[in-house]
Amino acid sequence: MAPARPGFARSRAGTGAAVTSEPDLRSVLETAFTGQERLSREEIRRKAIAADLPADALTRVDALPEGEYAEDEVIEALRLGSA
Repeated sequence: MAPARPGFARSRAGTGAAVTSEPDLRSVLETAFTGQERLSREEIRRKAIAADLPADALTRVDALPEGEYAEDEVIEALRLGSA
């Protein structure tokens, strides 16, 4: 198979769906809060950006009011519900 051109992802024949390794917001939060009781909105935002979350997830994080959050508080504020 020829190498993909720069800026273009290679598709997988027959899958019918895009292959992605983007983490979801919940898993980023779980990782971010490991060993941390509370995180500021800005720290949560930095970790979300570093994890290369999709734009819709970053928009949700950006909408959080300023302040510090425990993991359960940010999950509730983002309305992630239970998995």
